[in-house]
Amino acid sequence: MDGVTVSVLVPAFNEGGGLAQTLAGIRDALPVFHARGWATELIVCDNNSTDDTAAVARAGGATVVVEPINQIARARNRAASAAAGDWLLFVDADSLPSPALFAETARAIEAGALAGGALVRMDDRAVAARAGVAIWNAISVTMRWAAGSYVFVDAAVFREIGGFDEAFYASEEVDLFRRLKRVARARRRPIAILRRHRIVTSSRKLRLYTWRETAGFLFRTLLSGGRTLTRRDACFVWYDGRR
Repeated sequence: MDGVTVSVLVPAFNEGGGLAQTLAGIRDALPVFHARGWATELIVCDNNSTDDTAAVARAGGATVVVEPINQIARARNRAASAAAGDWLLFVDADSLPSPALFAETARAIEAGALAGGALVRMDDRAVAARAGVAIWNAISVTMRWAAGSYVFVDAAVFREIGGFDEAFYASEEVDLFRRLKRVARARRRPIAILRRHRIVTSSRKLRLYTWRETAGFLFRTLLSGGRTLTRRDACFVWYDGRR
């Protein structure tokens, strides 16, 4: 697979405080791809931040593009629109991939995967964090849905199906993988949920929001059959600016 290019894409809204660490982790892991003769690029989408996200991204060696409408699906799609890679690798700005995870990703690509993700590990070992992650990881493996914190996908297929659906303000990655699974079945290519090496992601939402707020959001989402995911005001956990 000589000549492959991997575009690492980081959507970021007011992530100036932690983005440097994420970009440093990505840069440390990129040689895994280079060792295979693959080229890479690193793109950050500044999603209308009011802090120094863009400056931190440039200082961290990333190309910066801007999405003025504050919405995660739009930010991911804007980053993808600027990407030249054969493969798109989305990493959330509050997550930290390891070289081992990049290596496992490369092996999945070499084995013919159409898309995939990784199991999640939070940076907080509290019981609530572990329980929530365990539930999500079980769903991820069973349904072959990737967490938004780490998604890799064949760029041509991503564009063919229209990328992330901008009707969604949250869970846009679940919708993406529902559509990717149909393509994967038709083309007999696997969806790979990587289990050996996990993506480490921030547990800050558990610290910033009470259990009542979180439970209320989940209850309303279930009660509405997911319709609240298409309303920005209902997805306050992602958009109210708490950091």
